[in-house]
Amino acid sequence: MRYVVVAGGAGFIGSHLCERLLSMGLFVICVDNLITGRNENLEALQKNKNFVFINHDISSPLGSLFNQFESIDYIFHMASPASPNEKSEKSYMSYPIETMLVNSVGTYNLLNVAKFRKSRFLYASTSEVYGDPTVSPQPESYFGNVNSAGPRAVYDEGKRFGEAMTMAYYRKFGLDVRIPRIFNTYGENMREDDGRVVSNFIVQAIKNEPITVFGDGSQTRSFCYVSDLVDGLVDFMMKENLSGEIINLGNPAEYTVADIADKIKELTGSSSEIIHESLPVDDPKQRKPDIAKAERLLEFSPKIEIEEGFKKTIDYFRKTL
Repeated sequence: MRYVVVAGGAGFIGSHLCERLLSMGLFVICVDNLITGRNENLEALQKNKNFVFINHDISSPLGSLFNQFESIDYIFHMASPASPNEKSEKSYMSYPIETMLVNSVGTYNLLNVAKFRKSRFLYASTSEVYGDPTVSPQPESYFGNVNSAGPRAVYDEGKRFGEAMTMAYYRKFGLDVRIPRIFNTYGENMREDDGRVVSNFIVQAIKNEPITVFGDGSQTRSFCYVSDLVDGLVDFMMKENLSGEIINLGNPAEYTVADIADKIKELTGSSSEIIHESLPVDDPKQRKPDIAKAERLLEFSPKIEIEEGFKKTIDYFRKTL
């Protein structure tokens, strides 16, 4: 039996990752303090004898947290608030200190577990390390355009620090580490109140409330359905000889935010009005991954077209709202 830790496993992406790992026959240890994760995301998983949930903040000392397990073969560090929407109580704007700590002290704590237990370690980074990019699409070699003192810095710089810490353990101790930079992802298990573009638009459309577009909607995003993203995460972790690699994971199909609002309104049959509000500070004008490296090293290729993914996500929210 192989044992895998998923920190942040009760979150949107983390819960899908736990489900996939269980289907592969691994014993899954989900660690989450439920700041933005949810017990509801784990209900089906907790019926599996090879799944255990531990309510713990990885920014706090881990002590003997994993001593009961004979081995820790893999560690996925997925833990962090991720929504930038300052109006959401679940955004990193609402948890600025916690966001910085989970990506710094939390990363340090998990890296020390990986070092002691000789585990393979994956640190989930983000496209936000590129900031408001001056090049598009963004390749892994791009150093980014980040405002280190802006309101988004708690997440952007937190993730950049986490990458640096992870690579320090790779260089100093020879630890087997991998860093995916995750671009916008959507799908089932998103929170209705997380403040992300897709969930916001779908919830507003289903409720026939005004659909809120920030700015004029000309800013672009690339959206990856969660099953495609999980494919990439698992392949990246499990493939040999990729230690020290940093790889973009996402769907390169690019849409304006205005187009996304129109598409969701159409698919929901909503009577919502589309309204515009001021663009948040440091909001990226373009976001599109260069996935050539993922294609080459992982044979990564997103399969779910955006309309199909939106329909699945809309069905999920219709059942849960």
